[in-house]
Amino acid sequence: MTQESTASKLSQINTHQADTINTVIDGVASVLLGKDKQIRLALACLFANGHLLIEDLPGMGKTLLSHTLAQVLGLDFNRIQFTSDLLPSDVVGVSIFDKNTSTFRFMPGPVFSQVLLADEINRATPKSQSALLEVMEEQTVTVDGETHHLPKPFFVIATQNPATQTGTYPLPESQMDRFLMRIELGYPDKETERRLLVEGDQRKKLETLQAVISTEKLISIQDTVEKVKVTDTLLDYLQRLVEYTRNENEFAFGLSPRGSLSLLRAAKAWALIHNRNHVIPEDIQQVLPSVVEHRLRGSSDFTGHGGISLAQKLLTGVDVLA
Repeated sequence: MTQESTASKLSQINTHQADTINTVIDGVASVLLGKDKQIRLALACLFANGHLLIEDLPGMGKTLLSHTLAQVLGLDFNRIQFTSDLLPSDVVGVSIFDKNTSTFRFMPGPVFSQVLLADEINRATPKSQSALLEVMEEQTVTVDGETHHLPKPFFVIATQNPATQTGTYPLPESQMDRFLMRIELGYPDKETERRLLVEGDQRKKLETLQAVISTEKLISIQDTVEKVKVTDTLLDYLQRLVEYTRNENEFAFGLSPRGSLSLLRAAKAWALIHNRNHVIPEDIQQVLPSVVEHRLRGSSDFTGHGGISLAQKLLTGVDVLA
């Protein structure tokens, strides 16, 4: 098949999928009010086969976003409340002895779901955190030498409270890097909050919310993301962004190859969500803060919270064209 016919076919696929993607966005937005960009970022993360970290104060809608996404996408949903006494077996499952058969039988943990909400992940000990993060990377669970595969798609949404709150165990850089994106929901604007006050608890809408896409179509969208085209000029721009983090003294360390690949995958997914079969500079710029902020640290920043300003410096300090 020629390059032109491949591009034409992909354009037709995007046109066919555009209505479905917009319906998904509208369905989530009907419950999570006033958060259009955060919804699109969450979907881009899922379409790019990544995992999402949401960092915000309690009561901002983190759990509601997770549950609504699963409902609209028609995916199995499980939730784990991370606490200081949570054990790895509470996450992945455990083998128990069946006296009737005199054999051990594996009892799957809540991680065996298509959408997993790891609520307040930084309230658990590092050992329990690592159990989940290993599963995120491998998408399998091995217990007593037997490997168990997780369902597809497998999407982890982890939430964490700000590190300044008491009783938290901050995720180290190597574990933060497992998340394709980190987002914040933030306070609602005045108009949205008034609507919330008038309509009341939005969770009641989940009872009547219907799935608008099949699992097969969702996996098809994920496959399509890989086919979104990126020109050499765009790859040059992306590489300049990555090299800037590695060469400038204000960065404690640069983006890893996983970080650069994550930025590319997220940009492709963002382009697809906006019904394009090719990446433009704005796609990279729109997803860059969510992809790199949690991966960057300033050379004089001992708190690890300087990623926001560093991401903005990337956007203003690196030209699109060389």
